[in-house]
Amino acid sequence: MIKIAISVSIILLSISDDLSAQKLLTEGMLIEETLGATDTVVYQFDVGPDHFVLGELNQISVNASMRLLDPNGQLLGTRENPARGPMILSFENMYEGRHTLEVFSQTGETGSFELSLNSVQPLAADPSALVNQLMAPYDRTDSPGAVVSVWQNGAVLFSKAYGMANLTYGIPFELDTPTNIGSTSKQFTAFAIMLLNDRGQLSLDDDIRKHLPELPEFEYLITVRNLINHTSGLREFLNLFTMAGRQLDNGDHIDRKELITIVQRQPALQNPPNTEWNYNNTAFGLAATIVERISEMPFHKFMQDNVFDPLEMTRSQVRPSPEHIVPNRSAGYLLGADGFEEKKDLGGAVGAGSIYASVGDLQRWSENYRNPVVGNAKIFEEMMTSFVLDDGEKTDYGYGLVIKEQRGLKMISHSGADVAHRSQLVLYPEINAGLTVQSNHANFDSLIAYRLGVAFFGEHMDPENSEESDFDPDSYDLENFDELAGIYAFDAAPSFVLDFTRSGDSLFTQATDQIKQKIIPTSDLTFRLTRGEASVEFHRNEDGTVDSVTLDQLGLLQRATRIPAVDEPEGIDPDDFQGTYFSEEIETFYRVRVEDGSLILNQLRLGDMELRLTIKDTYFEVSGLTVSFERDRNDQVVALYLANGRTRNVRFEKVR
Repeated sequence: MIKIAISVSIILLSISDDLSAQKLLTEGMLIEETLGATDTVVYQFDVGPDHFVLGELNQISVNASMRLLDPNGQLLGTRENPARGPMILSFENMYEGRHTLEVFSQTGETGSFELSLNSVQPLAADPSALVNQLMAPYDRTDSPGAVVSVWQNGAVLFSKAYGMANLTYGIPFELDTPTNIGSTSKQFTAFAIMLLNDRGQLSLDDDIRKHLPELPEFEYLITVRNLINHTSGLREFLNLFTMAGRQLDNGDHIDRKELITIVQRQPALQNPPNTEWNYNNTAFGLAATIVERISEMPFHKFMQDNVFDPLEMTRSQVRPSPEHIVPNRSAGYLLGADGFEEKKDLGGAVGAGSIYASVGDLQRWSENYRNPVVGNAKIFEEMMTSFVLDDGEKTDYGYGLVIKEQRGLKMISHSGADVAHRSQLVLYPEINAGLTVQSNHANFDSLIAYRLGVAFFGEHMDPENSEESDFDPDSYDLENFDELAGIYAFDAAPSFVLDFTRSGDSLFTQATDQIKQKIIPTSDLTFRLTRGEASVEFHRNEDGTVDSVTLDQLGLLQRATRIPAVDEPEGIDPDDFQGTYFSEEIETFYRVRVEDGSLILNQLRLGDMELRLTIKDTYFEVSGLTVSFERDRNDQVVALYLANGRTRNVRFEKVR
């Protein structure tokens, strides 16, 4: 057990009562409280820098929210769950001093809760101990779990399972538990295509209509290669069906045949092939269908015979539908109003996802890249080579694989997420190493894999901030930050944003559902985040404007584009947009109305969404849906267009 270097205490203050009445809570003790509808209960605790803090708020009869403040009173983050039951407080502290935790009723109701501070320890330096700390929130008998495995040169360096694979029957997570790896499956689909290409049964340059003749003939040719490198220009089916009102997180059925149907209904490509990288599950679903038609066997049978059995991946299989049995699998869980809810897998996901695998099997698969038992070196070299667009821009994506560097070390990876499962597979081919994390908890952050990569293999990486200049942060003119401040949406996931703000002499950024943290200038356009190994670089255009930023997180680069935010132009009447709109493409109605001065967008199953104006005739809804309106020559609104990231320009004609 690690000895705590400094004393830790928590002081309880009930804001609605006498603030002089204090109750001291030492580590390991339990506080029981009743929370009034308007009460805010404040806890304070002293902790040193570089500590790991783990606590728990058990919502017995009240839905509570928490706010965490640093020693300077700056907001670090919020926590709220819609469910009764335990809410975990877990963070890595980097500020020495007294932190504040405020607890208040989320819904204005009265009820009771329990609070405990379970552990305050120095952040572990030993990689294995660090994994145990970071996995502590999932190491419970009443929670979905997680599993971590790390290997190098064929030897397992660390492997451990945490928490539960099945809450209904009390089955713990094991190292050999098959888990839905979501989009991490894409490399298997790409490999199947490459295997058929190597056997001469197809060409990557084939027109996809050669194998799927029922698809429409678009203005531009789509090749098989375009399917497995995300450059096809097709709409993304999960985003499209969400737009149509399908409740994917509530088990709405999608049949694989619908992928063909939606492509047949797409009026035009979103972009010419080879000109834009746009992550696309539709394309990988079509790729799996091509494998089936050429091999004349179901995709799950092809993968079993050609990959899983030869590699002795005995705990892996393609799940053909959410109804098929996967022996001893982990069930996926999402927090709901009454605690954890078991969730069905996505329908129609074969090819884009739908593979269940254990961490040991993923290690076997990864080692096949280096010493192929199935396939050959040429196949894997091509899969691990970044595709280059027609304009010469690298996509950092090969065939079913992300190709990047992490602090100078080549990194091959892919993440995965089904409704409630999370996955990340990371390979470092230059040092013959890799790791994987998996979880059946929807709130699990699989990016933790990159953190563990540094912990176990950091000696092979460039030193942190090795390229940082001798820039003096005190020399930075804080007013210059005002032109950079704003909200930037990640290109690969537009509903996930970074919000940059300035408060007095301090600069901050906050990512969606994450803690707010200070940033320190390292040049006029680059800033270092004060928590974790991360930095951001703003990009200035030739005309002097700044409309994008790149986040460097543990060596992983992610670009985000600024969301315009301007005052509502004069002369724009919200009443102009009221009406009913219909899309022939997805057979869906949307209705727009004005209510209390706000513009409300409604879809039968999605409900009301309040829109805010960003630029003329364009409204942006915070969940990631963008709405644009079309006017005719008489300035009358005649249609709206919806986009939600990977699917865009879906037209809805105004019908009344």
